[in-house]
Amino acid sequence: MGPAEGVLSFMEHALIEARAAAARGEVPVGAILVRGGEILAAAGNETIGQSDPTAHAEMLAIRRAAAKLGAVRLDDCDLYVTLEPCAMCAGALSHARIRRLYFGAADEKGGAVEAGPQLYRWPTLHHRPEIYSGFCAAASSDLLRGFFEARR
Repeated sequence: MGPAEGVLSFMEHALIEARAAAARGEVPVGAILVRGGEILAAAGNETIGQSDPTAHAEMLAIRRAAAKLGAVRLDDCDLYVTLEPCAMCAGALSHARIRRLYFGAADEKGGAVEAGPQLYRWPTLHHRPEIYSGFCAAASSDLLRGFFEARR
C-alpha cells in the first residue's frame, strides 16, 4: 500500500467516526490519531453528549492518545480529520506537537488552518504540523451538508 492509499484508509476511518457522530445527533466530524501506522485513538464530535463545547473530535482523539501513551507530546503522531480544524483544535495540535495533519473538507467559516486566521502561519507559534488537505473532501462535505439540510 502506497502513502496515498494509507491516507485514504485512515480518512475512511475518520469518516466512520463522523457518521457515528451524526447518528448521535452531533455535527458529523471524525478524527483518527495514528502513530507508526497504528490507530491510537478515534473520536467523533461529542459536544452535545458531553455537554462540553471543547469535545470536538480532534480534542477527544488527542486526549485519548495522550492518555494511552502517558505523554503530553505526540510528536510522532499524525491526525486525520474530516473537517479543517477550528482555532481551538489547531492550537491543541500545536501544543501536542502533532507531526502531520490530514483533513478532508475545508471550513471557510470556522477553519483556522487554511481559512480564517491561518494559525500555523503565525510566527509566534511554537510548532506547526505538516498540513495535507483535500483527502475525502467530497465525502466529508456531503456528510456535513446532508446533516445540516436535514435539520432545516
